[in-house]
Amino acid sequence: MARSIDAIQRDIERTRNQLARTLDELSVRADPKNLADDARGQVMGTIKDPKVQMVLGGIGAGVLLLVAIGMSNKRKQKKQIKEIQRLLAATR
Repeated sequence: MARSIDAIQRDIERTRNQLARTLDELSVRADPKNLADDARGQVMGTIKDPKVQMVLGGIGAGVLLLVAIGMSNKRKQKKQIKEIQRLLAATR
């Protein structure tokens, strides 16, 4: 049984409206600001995880420790250089 022209036109119009809504939704989802907001939200959600906070805290403590060790080594080197310079000056 053949469909009437009115039924076909209604189907076409319904399909057009669905396609328009889909395109509108895709344009909203693909907007760079929305993508950035979504990514920021995911990152913030991940950072709020206690396990992640512990790992980040450990990494921060490790970096601070390495910086402190580096500064300590530089001070020791400067003291050693000054001592060597003092000894060399005393022997002249």
